[in-house]
Amino acid sequence: MSLMPIPASMQVKTGQLVVDPSFSVGINGHADVRLQRAVELFLDSLRRQTGMTPLDLKLTDAAQAKLVVHAEHASKAVQELGEDESYSLEVSPAGAKLDAATPLGIMRGLQTFLQLVHTTSEGFAAPAIAIQDKPRFPWRGLMIDVGRHFMPLDVLKRNLDGMAAVKLNVFHWHLSENQGFRVESKKFPKLQQMGSDGLYYTQDEVRELIAYARDRGIRVVPEFDMPGHTTAWFVGYPELASGPGPYQIERKWGIFDPAMDPTQERTYKFLDAFVGEMAQLFPDQYFHIGGDEVNGKQWDANPNIQAFMRSHGLKSNQDLQAYFNTRVQTIVSKHGKTMVGWDEILRPDLPKDIVVQSWRGQDSLAAATKQGYRGLLSFGYYLDLNWRASQHYAVDPISGEAANLSPEENQRILGGEACMWSEYVSPENIDSRIWPRTAAIAERLWSPQQTTDVNSMYQRLAQISRWLDWLGPTHNSSYAPMLRRIAGSNDISDLRTFVDVVEPVKDYNREELAVVEATSLSPLNRVIDAARPESATARHFADLVNALIAGRADTDTKQEARALLTLWRDNQTRLKPLETESFLLKEIVPLSQDLSQVAATGLQALDYMNRGGRAPEAWATQQFALLEEAQKPKAQLLLTVAPSVQKLVEASSGKKAPPPK
Repeated sequence: MSLMPIPASMQVKTGQLVVDPSFSVGINGHADVRLQRAVELFLDSLRRQTGMTPLDLKLTDAAQAKLVVHAEHASKAVQELGEDESYSLEVSPAGAKLDAATPLGIMRGLQTFLQLVHTTSEGFAAPAIAIQDKPRFPWRGLMIDVGRHFMPLDVLKRNLDGMAAVKLNVFHWHLSENQGFRVESKKFPKLQQMGSDGLYYTQDEVRELIAYARDRGIRVVPEFDMPGHTTAWFVGYPELASGPGPYQIERKWGIFDPAMDPTQERTYKFLDAFVGEMAQLFPDQYFHIGGDEVNGKQWDANPNIQAFMRSHGLKSNQDLQAYFNTRVQTIVSKHGKTMVGWDEILRPDLPKDIVVQSWRGQDSLAAATKQGYRGLLSFGYYLDLNWRASQHYAVDPISGEAANLSPEENQRILGGEACMWSEYVSPENIDSRIWPRTAAIAERLWSPQQTTDVNSMYQRLAQISRWLDWLGPTHNSSYAPMLRRIAGSNDISDLRTFVDVVEPVKDYNREELAVVEATSLSPLNRVIDAARPESATARHFADLVNALIAGRADTDTKQEARALLTLWRDNQTRLKPLETESFLLKEIVPLSQDLSQVAATGLQALDYMNRGGRAPEAWATQQFALLEEAQKPKAQLLLTVAPSVQKLVEASSGKKAPPPK
């Protein structure tokens, strides 16, 4: 059974409920349009998952239904933070019953039921089980940055489907950046006309996405970053800026000097009208103002701003930003919203109802909660850093300094958000950066804190990844087409063998290792853009090696390890014709050669281990040097099987590899 997130409580029973073309759902008790829509979406997903025709599965009278859903009362007209999402699900061979306080809980339970359905010898079926489930945190989000690279509506919708599948409930829509302003403003049309390259969402499209999200139990929180990250605003409205301009949309990445002028009343008049317009467009209670990464250079260089600071007793740029945030918070509150911002907004003079989103870590989050503020954790959940799922999974909002909070302070930690910053993603590969790793983060935010078994997580993650294919995300289906383009050929088996065992460099090393500076106009069509953040092949090989070294490998394990090493050793020769024909493959030649040499080393190590003797010290020293070189990034990629081969050399020689130079 591969449920993800793991429920709060479950008891597996005997038998199974067959899901055949006669399967039907009935509503017993409260029924409204939202609940009926949830059941319709469930049936549509079940049809796709099982391949049954649209005429089969149906909504029917509860007395005859195989699955009966019962909600006690309606959800809120606008979904709210902390609304009841708990549910109970009982499945027996005779039928299933799903109970919840609200349609929101029913939505969560229906997703669990979909995950239970699997192929058996008797047909599709769900195991008999009793589940009592509720989320650990009320705010479980995914932030997608559409400012740096624009994402069409269909890309966002399929990711909302993925979010719903793993019970995430907040879509944080990062809508403005130095590289683009992405929402239509009717009051200030030059924002999108001059600041978006024509790539923006109309207000009707925004409403469409909000409705789509609501049908899936997901709140939509907009973010308009200010006073920094605002160059795109100034292209059409330079009078808002602290420097004279002129301004143009930024094409490069990084932190830029332009920032709003916090000393001019016209800035606040503009923001009052703008926030008022957006507050009407976005119904959610929460309104994110960003507030991060203001370097203050424009403020330092502006004599009028410096005079304002002196006359108002503002001793630093942090004080000036605090003044700005206080003014903006008043505007946001005036329009009936609650302000959210990144760590930098935290100052004790702001009202306690604001929410601080921490990208700096649990200690920063704890500092906010100790001062009486509510907080969210995003540190450790930055998807663009290409961390492995286990690394994200190990990050808990209530750890570090946050583990020492009082129960009252703990209640102020609302949850967390995975963040997909978009410097290096396009509509084509963004899903592969979000999924399936976000499912591991979703489990951290939903399941009990003691749910920490990494091996179990990976086993279930692999199955959830394949299940998500039926729901829309293209993290798996986009892989082969990208490789075919890179190869310039339909035969990609040898290229795939190579790309399956490399990963993009981690953290911010892509910028540091760049030969040519990337911009928003740079094509994202290289091997690094197709390679997955985490190599499942390398992780499997690591398991084989660990079994070999521990002396618990059977014949099949030994044969599989040798077969993989042989495949990788010989792959360079097979890949050579493609490398000479495709310009996109020239940069990976050195790493492909490394793979061949590393695999040959691994085979030699296996031979020494099989003979029962120790590998010569001189040989081990030579191989350690080769492996150290092979583990250095090339083409901004990492060869992920090299560390496991190093373990084989260590085991065969009885020597530890020296620390990297």
